[in-house]
Amino acid sequence: MQPVGPGSAYDMLFDEGATVGPGLPASARAIYAGNWHLPPAPAHRPYVFTNFVASHDGRISFDEPGRSGGGDVSRYSRHDSWLMALIRARADAVITGVGTLRVARRHLWTPGQVFPVDAAFFAELRAAEGRPPAPLLVVASASGDLPSDAVALRGDWQPVLIATTAAGQIRARAALGDRPGLAYHISPGDSVDLTALMGELRTGYGVRSLLSEGGARIYGALIAARLIDETFLTISPIVIGSPPGRPPRPSLVEGVGFGPDDPPRLRLISLRRSDDYLFQRSAFVG
Repeated sequence: MQPVGPGSAYDMLFDEGATVGPGLPASARAIYAGNWHLPPAPAHRPYVFTNFVASHDGRISFDEPGRSGGGDVSRYSRHDSWLMALIRARADAVITGVGTLRVARRHLWTPGQVFPVDAAFFAELRAAEGRPPAPLLVVASASGDLPSDAVALRGDWQPVLIATTAAGQIRARAALGDRPGLAYHISPGDSVDLTALMGELRTGYGVRSLLSEGGARIYGALIAARLIDETFLTISPIVIGSPPGRPPRPSLVEGVGFGPDDPPRLRLISLRRSDDYLFQRSAFVG
């Protein structure tokens, strides 16, 4: 099936990505202006990548009621949406946090949700790569205080794994009940053990590729635990800023800090452009 795409091909400025692992079909390569090889997963955890859109000044949200999502940051760019759908299409599972879930209560974490006109193409791509029709949705919440009206938690559209604590499981079950396709990963103590969660996803659920869409705090926690392999970042040509007298609007990484002597480092491996938008792909190297 030929994808419709975002209206025009991306401009590839350079690409030094690996050539190991399955690549894109020719029809997607024509739109993406090149290939994206998905490396094999480690034995002990999935291959983990993340996707963000950020403003020129590094903010990822306006943090305004009803205007906290990435669409306001990307200005609903079709190229950003198509790439987001492509990235989801290659994920066995998607991890998100409860904060993101509260903002996007009507959302499903599927490729077709963000680019419906190419839903059939992305479904075909998933099938060709041996993935289930919808990614496993992993919701990380130590407290288990979940929005019970979130569409993704209430139907059978996609399987859901709640990563929480023993106390959080009690709270989540009281709100959500039990249904087919809903399962729990329980961490000891009062926080979610991301390393143990990644191990269970790989060995217990067969997850080879995991996409993090969990916001700045989950991204920061994954970086701190050295669990991120790659990141896709759309640079939107807007400035968001942060109003005085209010908590700062979120930046790309929150909740952790790194010292000046040995901060995590990335290597830029590809750069594409559409109009005034830049699409970076980077690999963590330390």
